[in-house]
Amino acid sequence: MVDVADEIHQRGTSGAGEFGYQAGFGNEFASEAVPGALPRGRNSPQRAPLGLYAEQISGTAFTQPRAVNKRTWVYRSVPSAAHRRFSRIGNGSLRGTPFDEIEPDPNRLRWNAPPMPDGDADFVDGLYTMAGNGDIRTRAGMAVHMYAATRSMVDRYFVDADGELLFVPEHGPLVLHTELGPMAVAPGEVAVVPRGIRFRAELPAGPVRGYLCENFGAQFTLPERGPIGSNGLANERDFLAPTAAYEERSSAQVVQKYGGNLWATDYDHSPLDVVAWHGNYAPYKYDTANFMVIGTISFDHPDPSIFTVLTSPSELPGLANVDFVIFAPRWLVGEDTFRPPWYHRNIMSEFMGLVRGVYDAKAEGFEPGGASLHNMFTSHGPDAETYAKASAAELTPQKIDDTLAFMFESRWMMVPTRQAAEAGHRQPDYDAVWSGLTRSFRA
Repeated sequence: MVDVADEIHQRGTSGAGEFGYQAGFGNEFASEAVPGALPRGRNSPQRAPLGLYAEQISGTAFTQPRAVNKRTWVYRSVPSAAHRRFSRIGNGSLRGTPFDEIEPDPNRLRWNAPPMPDGDADFVDGLYTMAGNGDIRTRAGMAVHMYAATRSMVDRYFVDADGELLFVPEHGPLVLHTELGPMAVAPGEVAVVPRGIRFRAELPAGPVRGYLCENFGAQFTLPERGPIGSNGLANERDFLAPTAAYEERSSAQVVQKYGGNLWATDYDHSPLDVVAWHGNYAPYKYDTANFMVIGTISFDHPDPSIFTVLTSPSELPGLANVDFVIFAPRWLVGEDTFRPPWYHRNIMSEFMGLVRGVYDAKAEGFEPGGASLHNMFTSHGPDAETYAKASAAELTPQKIDDTLAFMFESRWMMVPTRQAAEAGHRQPDYDAVWSGLTRSFRA
């Protein structure tokens, strides 16, 4: 239970809507919740200021090139090493690699929104794995989870040693209290918590639900713009990192995902006791309304890669371990152009979700909170109703508004978990959306 003396301290902050942020992507940040907590001129003085302990969190190997090297120095009340042994606990509905519970098949899959948990469930309790690929132990691949919770994490914390976590809220806002400070994240925004950073999820407005991409590979970064030039898509200044905060607490449980399983231990202090920090390995958030959509102003339309917000690159240039792509409000103006996404088969695998509105390639059946999986070389595209409307539509400028769909796209096949393949909210008749496509060829 929470001690009556437990407190959260953040300089100049009193509520979720008033959290301070630092702007920029991958910047060298510096923040202190108490003036004078950051040492000057060195990282690890003989005695850190205010009786704090200096500790480094390394997100990359020490000797990786400076351009990609990620590390942060934190100054905390108690070293994070001060804890007892972790012990295995049940995984619930969380799954890890290898994703081999069922035999892969080429069929298209779609799900309705999952139900909210029955009774009390926090973020950890409500994790549900849908699909994934790769190998956690060799830091390659990714997993797709859903999260749903009905109560806040109060004296319980989570840390993922296997991958960084990309949050895509669909229902209800979250406050992610991390080691480096809190972030308020609502539907329409996304947040990334790096591998190894401890946090707890607070529900300021009741139950929540959303999507979670667990990236085992190279850290998310911004895609190259190429011929687009120096502006457009997601701009660095629109990403926000938290400012320092710290908790004082007499007891806490830390749940760690490690090697695909959950482990837990008890602390006699808060794992979020960082009073000051500096570095470039930090959580961040992004409002998708700031994404500068680029599209055609003549005919046809570009590949969906033009909508990439974040990418986890692989060893092959241009071949992503996982991309995060959004389909946001935008104008369609192409002349003599079939404007919804075209029919295609793709070597990449695509997991799609919907935050709000209607996805322009599916007239119905794809609801907010739902999902679809089109694996590599699986034929897909507009349903019959969408095709019929778009083929006959008058091609005046058209605004696609009040919608936000997204895609996790990966170079490898995403194999569903057994629980997802057999879920009651899976749509068994998904293939029927294309049944109305009839032969109209005339020689």
